[in-house]
Amino acid sequence: MSGDPLLHLTGHDKDLGGGFTVRRLLPALQRRAVGPFLFFDHFGPVTVHPQDEHDVRPHPHIGLATVTYLFEGAIMHRDSLGSLQQVEPGAINWMTSGRGIVHSERRPEALASRDYVNHGLQLWAALPREQEEAEPAFVHTPAEAIPEVRVGDAVVRVLIGTAFGQTSPVATFAPTLYLDVQLPAGAVLELPALAPEMAIYCVNADLQLDGDSEPLPLHTLGVLPEGRGATVRSTAPNAIGRGTAGAGARFVVIGGAPLDGPRHIWWNFVSSRKERIVQAAHDWEDQAMGKVPGEVEWIPLPERRFKP
Repeated sequence: MSGDPLLHLTGHDKDLGGGFTVRRLLPALQRRAVGPFLFFDHFGPVTVHPQDEHDVRPHPHIGLATVTYLFEGAIMHRDSLGSLQQVEPGAINWMTSGRGIVHSERRPEALASRDYVNHGLQLWAALPREQEEAEPAFVHTPAEAIPEVRVGDAVVRVLIGTAFGQTSPVATFAPTLYLDVQLPAGAVLELPALAPEMAIYCVNADLQLDGDSEPLPLHTLGVLPEGRGATVRSTAPNAIGRGTAGAGARFVVIGGAPLDGPRHIWWNFVSSRKERIVQAAHDWEDQAMGKVPGEVEWIPLPERRFKP
Protein backbone atom coordinates (compact mmCIF):
# COMPACT_ATOMS: atom_id res chain seq x y z
CA MET A 1 0.00 0.00 0.00
CA SER A 2 1.18 3.52 -0.68
CA GLY A 3 1.86 5.78 2.31
CA ASP A 4 1.76 4.21 5.75
CA PRO A 5 2.40 0.44 5.71
CA LEU A 6 -0.26 -2.20 6.25
CA LEU A 7 0.36 -4.10 9.49
CA HIS A 8 0.23 -7.89 9.01
CA LEU A 9 -0.77 -9.96 12.06
CA THR A 10 -0.31 -13.69 11.49
CA GLY A 11 -1.50 -14.80 14.93
CA HIS A 12 -0.70 -18.05 16.71
CA ASP A 13 -2.46 -21.32 17.52
CA LYS A 14 -4.04 -21.64 20.95
CA ASP A 15 -5.24 -24.97 22.38
CA LEU A 16 -8.45 -24.42 24.37
CA GLY A 17 -8.40 -28.01 25.64
CA GLY A 18 -9.51 -31.38 24.32
CA GLY A 19 -7.62 -30.77 21.08
CA PHE A 20 -9.78 -27.76 20.21
CA THR A 21 -7.34 -25.32 18.60
CA VAL A 22 -8.08 -21.77 17.50
CA ARG A 23 -6.05 -19.24 15.53
CA ARG A 24 -5.66 -16.13 17.73
CA LEU A 25 -4.96 -12.85 15.90
CA LEU A 26 -5.67 -10.35 18.70
CA PRO A 27 -4.23 -9.32 21.04
CA ALA A 28 -0.78 -9.18 19.45
CA LEU A 29 2.51 -7.63 20.47
CA GLN A 30 2.31 -5.24 17.52
CA ARG A 31 -1.34 -4.30 18.10
CA ARG A 32 -3.55 -4.71 21.14
CA ALA A 33 -6.91 -3.77 19.60
CA VAL A 34 -8.71 -2.59 16.47
CA GLY A 35 -11.57 -0.32 17.45
CA PRO A 36 -13.22 -1.97 20.47
CA PHE A 37 -12.09 -5.45 19.39
CA LEU A 38 -9.20 -6.68 21.53
CA PHE A 39 -9.59 -10.42 20.98
CA PHE A 40 -9.97 -12.29 17.67
CA ASP A 41 -10.18 -16.10 17.42
CA HIS A 42 -10.74 -18.05 14.18
CA PHE A 43 -11.65 -21.72 14.58
CA GLY A 44 -11.95 -24.33 11.84
CA PRO A 45 -13.06 -25.41 9.43
CA VAL A 46 -12.71 -28.54 11.55
CA THR A 47 -14.64 -31.80 11.44
CA VAL A 48 -16.00 -32.60 14.89
CA HIS A 49 -16.37 -36.32 15.61
CA PRO A 50 -18.63 -37.85 18.29
CA GLN A 51 -15.61 -38.81 20.42
CA ASP A 52 -14.07 -35.32 20.34
CA GLU A 53 -14.18 -33.23 23.50
CA HIS A 54 -14.46 -29.71 22.11
CA ASP A 55 -17.06 -28.50 24.60
CA VAL A 56 -16.11 -25.35 26.51
CA ARG A 57 -17.20 -25.80 30.13
CA PRO A 58 -18.68 -22.94 32.19
CA HIS A 59 -16.30 -20.02 32.58
CA PRO A 60 -16.70 -16.35 33.56
CA HIS A 61 -16.21 -12.97 31.87
CA ILE A 62 -16.17 -9.34 33.00
CA GLY A 63 -15.77 -6.01 31.20
CA LEU A 64 -16.35 -7.22 27.64
CA ALA A 65 -18.86 -8.48 25.09
CA THR A 66 -18.31 -11.77 23.29
CA VAL A 67 -19.36 -11.73 19.62
CA THR A 68 -19.82 -15.19 18.08
CA TYR A 69 -20.35 -15.76 14.34
CA LEU A 70 -20.41 -19.08 12.47
CA PHE A 71 -19.77 -19.87 8.81
CA GLU A 72 -20.66 -23.55 9.35
CA GLY A 73 -21.80 -25.79 12.19
CA ALA A 74 -23.59 -25.12 15.47
CA ILE A 75 -22.80 -24.34 19.11
CA MET A 76 -25.15 -24.51 22.09
CA HIS A 77 -24.82 -21.43 24.29
CA ARG A 78 -25.92 -21.50 27.93
CA ASP A 79 -25.32 -18.77 30.51
CA SER A 80 -25.98 -17.76 34.10
CA LEU A 81 -28.89 -15.55 33.00
CA GLY A 82 -30.73 -18.69 31.93
CA SER A 83 -30.17 -18.12 28.20
CA LEU A 84 -30.28 -21.23 26.03
CA GLN A 85 -29.51 -20.56 22.37
CA GLN A 86 -28.21 -22.65 19.51
CA VAL A 87 -25.69 -20.52 17.60
CA GLU A 88 -26.04 -21.16 13.86
CA PRO A 89 -24.37 -19.83 10.68
CA GLY A 90 -25.06 -16.22 9.77
CA ALA A 91 -26.43 -15.12 13.15
CA ILE A 92 -24.75 -12.68 15.52
CA ASN A 93 -24.66 -13.63 19.19
CA TRP A 94 -23.66 -10.73 21.44
CA MET A 95 -23.12 -11.48 25.12
CA THR A 96 -22.45 -8.52 27.40
CA SER A 97 -20.52 -9.67 30.45
CA GLY A 98 -20.44 -6.31 32.24
CA ARG A 99 -20.07 -6.89 35.98
CA GLY A 100 -19.96 -10.64 35.43
CA ILE A 101 -21.51 -13.55 33.55
CA VAL A 102 -20.81 -17.28 33.29
CA HIS A 103 -21.43 -19.32 30.12
CA SER A 104 -20.69 -22.60 28.40
CA GLU A 105 -20.38 -23.50 24.71
CA ARG A 106 -21.14 -27.10 23.85
CA ARG A 107 -22.05 -29.48 21.05
CA PRO A 108 -25.82 -29.44 20.43
CA GLU A 109 -27.51 -32.70 21.48
CA ALA A 110 -28.85 -33.22 17.95
CA LEU A 111 -25.24 -33.47 16.68
CA ALA A 112 -23.91 -35.68 19.49
CA SER A 113 -23.78 -38.89 17.45
CA ARG A 114 -22.54 -37.65 14.07
CA ASP A 115 -19.71 -35.80 12.38
CA TYR A 116 -20.16 -32.15 11.49
CA VAL A 117 -18.01 -29.16 10.54
CA ASN A 118 -17.54 -26.17 12.84
CA HIS A 119 -16.11 -22.98 11.39
CA GLY A 120 -16.41 -19.49 12.78
CA LEU A 121 -15.08 -16.50 14.65
CA GLN A 122 -15.29 -15.32 18.22
CA LEU A 123 -14.33 -11.75 19.01
CA TRP A 124 -14.30 -9.79 22.25
CA ALA A 125 -15.27 -6.13 22.28
CA ALA A 126 -14.09 -4.12 25.28
CA LEU A 127 -16.90 -2.20 26.94
CA PRO A 128 -16.42 1.56 27.42
CA ARG A 129 -15.06 2.37 30.87
CA GLU A 130 -18.38 3.77 32.05
CA GLN A 131 -20.11 0.54 30.94
CA GLU A 132 -17.61 -2.00 32.28
CA GLU A 133 -19.95 -2.84 35.17
CA ALA A 134 -23.12 -2.89 33.06
CA GLU A 135 -25.82 -5.46 33.67
CA PRO A 136 -24.97 -8.72 31.87
CA ALA A 137 -27.13 -9.60 28.86
CA PHE A 138 -27.34 -11.98 25.91
CA VAL A 139 -28.87 -11.03 22.55
CA HIS A 140 -29.27 -13.39 19.58
CA THR A 141 -29.81 -11.72 16.18
CA PRO A 142 -30.87 -14.38 13.63
CA ALA A 143 -29.25 -14.60 10.21
CA GLU A 144 -32.35 -13.35 8.40
CA ALA A 145 -32.29 -10.11 10.42
CA ILE A 146 -28.75 -9.21 9.28
CA PRO A 147 -28.81 -6.79 6.31
CA GLU A 148 -27.09 -7.91 3.11
CA VAL A 149 -26.18 -5.67 0.19
CA ARG A 150 -24.53 -6.19 -3.20
CA VAL A 151 -21.70 -3.73 -3.85
CA GLY A 152 -20.54 -4.27 -7.42
CA ASP A 153 -19.67 -7.97 -7.56
CA ALA A 154 -19.27 -8.24 -3.78
CA VAL A 155 -21.91 -9.46 -1.32
CA VAL A 156 -21.60 -7.68 2.02
CA ARG A 157 -23.38 -8.70 5.22
CA VAL A 158 -23.43 -5.84 7.72
CA LEU A 159 -23.10 -7.82 10.94
CA ILE A 160 -22.54 -4.80 13.21
CA GLY A 161 -22.56 -1.09 12.48
CA THR A 162 -23.33 0.81 9.27
CA ALA A 163 -21.87 0.29 5.78
CA PHE A 164 -22.96 0.78 2.18
CA GLY A 165 -26.31 2.26 3.20
CA GLN A 166 -27.24 -0.60 5.54
CA THR A 167 -27.35 -0.65 9.34
CA SER A 168 -27.26 -3.77 11.51
CA PRO A 169 -29.89 -4.15 14.25
CA VAL A 170 -27.20 -5.35 16.69
CA ALA A 171 -26.87 -2.82 19.51
CA THR A 172 -23.41 -1.87 20.77
CA PHE A 173 -21.93 0.37 23.47
CA ALA A 174 -19.49 2.22 21.17
CA PRO A 175 -19.08 2.78 17.41
CA THR A 176 -18.34 -0.70 16.06
CA LEU A 177 -17.94 -2.20 12.57
CA TYR A 178 -18.09 -5.87 11.55
CA LEU A 179 -18.67 -7.01 7.95
CA ASP A 180 -18.71 -10.42 6.24
CA VAL A 181 -17.74 -10.04 2.57
CA GLN A 182 -17.76 -12.53 -0.30
CA LEU A 183 -15.85 -11.42 -3.39
CA PRO A 184 -15.71 -13.51 -6.60
CA ALA A 185 -12.32 -14.39 -8.06
CA GLY A 186 -10.83 -11.39 -9.84
CA ALA A 187 -13.44 -8.96 -8.49
CA VAL A 188 -12.69 -5.73 -6.65
CA LEU A 189 -14.35 -3.99 -3.70
CA GLU A 190 -13.71 -0.32 -2.95
CA LEU A 191 -13.77 -0.33 0.85
CA PRO A 192 -14.11 3.22 2.19
CA ALA A 193 -12.90 4.37 5.60
CA LEU A 194 -16.05 3.25 7.43
CA ALA A 195 -14.45 3.68 10.88
CA PRO A 196 -11.36 5.39 12.31
CA GLU A 197 -9.71 2.01 12.88
CA MET A 198 -10.21 -0.96 10.53
CA ALA A 199 -8.66 -4.32 9.74
CA ILE A 200 -9.30 -7.02 7.14
CA TYR A 201 -9.04 -10.75 7.87
CA CYS A 202 -8.66 -13.33 5.09
CA VAL A 203 -10.91 -16.28 5.96
CA ASN A 204 -10.35 -18.57 2.99
CA ALA A 205 -8.02 -16.99 0.40
CA ASP A 206 -5.28 -14.47 -0.25
CA LEU A 207 -6.31 -10.90 -1.04
CA GLN A 208 -4.64 -8.05 -2.92
CA LEU A 209 -4.89 -4.59 -1.36
CA ASP A 210 -4.40 -1.32 -3.27
CA GLY A 211 -2.35 -2.96 -6.01
CA ASP A 212 0.46 -4.07 -3.69
CA SER A 213 2.84 -6.58 -5.24
CA GLU A 214 2.64 -8.66 -2.06
CA PRO A 215 -0.75 -10.19 -1.13
CA LEU A 216 -2.47 -10.10 2.22
CA PRO A 217 -2.12 -13.84 2.89
CA LEU A 218 -4.75 -16.31 3.97
CA HIS A 219 -5.43 -16.29 7.74
CA THR A 220 -3.74 -12.89 8.17
CA LEU A 221 -5.25 -9.83 9.84
CA GLY A 222 -4.28 -6.71 7.90
CA VAL A 223 -4.60 -3.54 10.00
CA LEU A 224 -5.18 -0.51 7.76
CA PRO A 225 -3.56 2.86 8.44
CA GLU A 226 -5.82 4.97 10.65
CA GLY A 227 -8.65 6.65 8.77
CA ARG A 228 -7.91 4.78 5.53
CA GLY A 229 -9.95 2.44 3.39
CA ALA A 230 -8.62 0.05 0.75
CA THR A 231 -9.16 -1.37 -2.71
CA VAL A 232 -9.61 -5.11 -2.12
CA ARG A 233 -9.13 -7.62 -4.95
CA SER A 234 -9.87 -11.33 -4.76
CA THR A 235 -6.97 -13.31 -6.22
CA ALA A 236 -8.49 -16.57 -4.90
CA PRO A 237 -5.93 -19.23 -5.96
CA ASN A 238 -5.53 -20.35 -2.36
CA ALA A 239 -9.21 -20.56 -1.46
CA ILE A 240 -9.83 -23.32 1.09
CA GLY A 241 -12.82 -24.81 2.85
CA ARG A 242 -15.90 -26.60 1.59
CA GLY A 243 -17.65 -24.84 -1.27
CA THR A 244 -14.97 -22.15 -1.61
CA ALA A 245 -12.58 -23.45 -4.28
CA GLY A 246 -12.90 -21.28 -7.38
CA ALA A 247 -15.64 -19.24 -5.73
CA GLY A 248 -13.44 -16.31 -4.75
CA ALA A 249 -12.54 -14.92 -1.37
CA ARG A 250 -14.37 -14.51 1.91
CA PHE A 251 -13.07 -11.95 4.37
CA VAL A 252 -14.27 -9.97 7.35
CA VAL A 253 -13.75 -6.33 8.18
CA ILE A 254 -13.60 -5.25 11.81
CA GLY A 255 -13.14 -1.86 13.40
CA GLY A 256 -14.67 1.10 15.13
CA ALA A 257 -13.71 4.02 17.32
CA PRO A 258 -10.45 3.66 19.28
CA LEU A 259 -10.70 2.35 22.83
CA ASP A 260 -11.17 5.01 25.50
CA GLY A 261 -7.99 3.98 27.28
CA PRO A 262 -5.80 0.91 27.87
CA ARG A 263 -7.24 -2.39 29.08
CA HIS A 264 -5.79 -5.16 31.21
CA ILE A 265 -6.54 -8.67 29.93
CA TRP A 266 -6.03 -11.75 32.03
CA TRP A 267 -7.67 -15.09 31.26
CA ASN A 268 -11.34 -14.29 30.50
CA PHE A 269 -11.36 -10.93 32.27
CA VAL A 270 -10.99 -7.45 30.78
CA SER A 271 -10.89 -4.23 32.78
CA SER A 272 -9.37 -0.76 32.87
CA ARG A 273 -8.57 -1.47 36.56
CA LYS A 274 -6.13 -4.13 37.74
CA GLU A 275 -7.87 -4.46 41.09
CA ARG A 276 -11.12 -5.39 39.33
CA ILE A 277 -9.44 -8.38 37.68
CA VAL A 278 -8.07 -9.46 41.05
CA GLN A 279 -11.57 -9.27 42.53
CA ALA A 280 -13.09 -11.24 39.65
CA ALA A 281 -10.51 -14.00 40.14
CA HIS A 282 -11.41 -14.24 43.85
CA ASP A 283 -15.13 -14.27 42.99
CA TRP A 284 -14.68 -17.09 40.48
CA GLU A 285 -12.54 -19.12 42.88
CA ASP A 286 -15.35 -18.76 45.47
CA GLN A 287 -17.94 -19.67 42.81
CA ALA A 288 -19.69 -16.37 43.51
CA MET A 289 -20.25 -15.21 39.91
CA GLY A 290 -23.36 -17.24 39.19
CA LYS A 291 -24.18 -20.68 37.84
CA VAL A 292 -25.27 -21.95 34.45
CA PRO A 293 -28.54 -23.87 34.92
CA GLY A 294 -28.05 -27.59 34.28
CA GLU A 295 -24.23 -27.39 34.42
CA VAL A 296 -22.12 -29.01 37.13
CA GLU A 297 -18.64 -28.54 35.60
CA TRP A 298 -16.55 -25.38 35.61
CA ILE A 299 -13.11 -24.29 34.40
CA PRO A 300 -10.76 -23.43 37.28
CA LEU A 301 -8.52 -20.36 37.32
CA PRO A 302 -5.17 -20.74 35.55
CA GLU A 303 -2.30 -21.79 37.81
CA ARG A 304 -0.36 -18.71 36.78
CA ARG A 305 -2.24 -15.92 38.52
CA PHE A 306 -2.67 -12.29 37.56
CA LYS A 307 -0.03 -9.97 39.01
CA PRO A 308 -1.36 -6.44 39.54
